[in-house]
Amino acid sequence: MKRAIIIVFLVLLVDQFSKIWIKTNFFLGEDYQVLGWNWFRIHFVENNGMAWGTEIGGRTGKLILTLFRIGAVIGISVWLKNIIKKKQGVLLITSVSLILAGALGNILDSVFYGIIFDTPEGFEAVAIFMADEAYGSLFYGKVVDMFYFPMWRGNFPEWFPLVGGDRFTFFNAIFNVADAAISIGVGIMLVFSKKIFPKEVK
Repeated sequence: MKRAIIIVFLVLLVDQFSKIWIKTNFFLGEDYQVLGWNWFRIHFVENNGMAWGTEIGGRTGKLILTLFRIGAVIGISVWLKNIIKKKQGVLLITSVSLILAGALGNILDSVFYGIIFDTPEGFEAVAIFMADEAYGSLFYGKVVDMFYFPMWRGNFPEWFPLVGGDRFTFFNAIFNVADAAISIGVGIMLVFSKKIFPKEVK
């Protein structure tokens, strides 16, 4: 239990600190090269929906998505409690704890950021934390993303179906600490699946 609590607490702490710092120090769309490297950037964007900025059905869709996330967190929490109770191994507990922490991190944005941050006015203005006039309402916050690793840029070959000649960037996703925690948790499950989920010997 201690391991799970520590993982969730640390991920949430780093995730929320990084998001609040970026939101109150960067203007939306600002881009900064880390150590001067072109392939490692801090690029501040806000995500109103799911991964890669996917959105569903306006305000109603946003509410459904947030409620779905809350339901998923409740389910993952119950699962984590059960595997801890059954002592199912360090790898499984660690991976589920990372997934839970990541899901919680993004839920905090979706639920509360709309009522604690304002909408900056002007191209280079930054948001104010605990603002008097917030930009949204409860359950309608936007998720803060900032890590960007555009390792390679080029064009698809002309003969490539559907996207031939189009500009292509690898890796073009912009993500946050919570997203990274979820990905690492899922990755642990995939890489060590045989050890985490051993087949029963009949």
